[in-house]
Amino acid sequence: MASTNAPPSRTPFKASESTSGSAPSSSFLHQRDALVGEISMAMENVLQNINKLNRNLEGVIAVGNEFGAVEALWSQFENVMAKEAGEGEEGKAQSNEVGEDEVEEGAAEENGDRKDGKVVEGRK
Repeated sequence: MASTNAPPSRTPFKASESTSGSAPSSSFLHQRDALVGEISMAMENVLQNINKLNRNLEGVIAVGNEFGAVEALWSQFENVMAKEAGEGEEGKAQSNEVGEDEVEEGAAEENGDRKDGKVVEGRK
């Protein structure tokens, strides 16, 4: 036995196939046309606003691009200053190491622990 539970074929609704006459279908069509018109106007408004936003964003990007040269100059300045500060810190560290050695040698000489240019390890 074959199953006959196949879904009925669906066809698009046509206004001329209305069962209760032409009055409800013309009202439906009138409302549908009004709603489609409103939707169309709203979509045009959205498109206009998107275009306006796009122009504003392009303007902002153009202003931002004008600062590209200034940003590059400041970056170069920052890099030069960082390099000089790094070299200055290395120089300070090296001079501090030398300075500390000199202080230690001076203290050893004052205490009489230095003999022939070398610090004697044992102190009395």
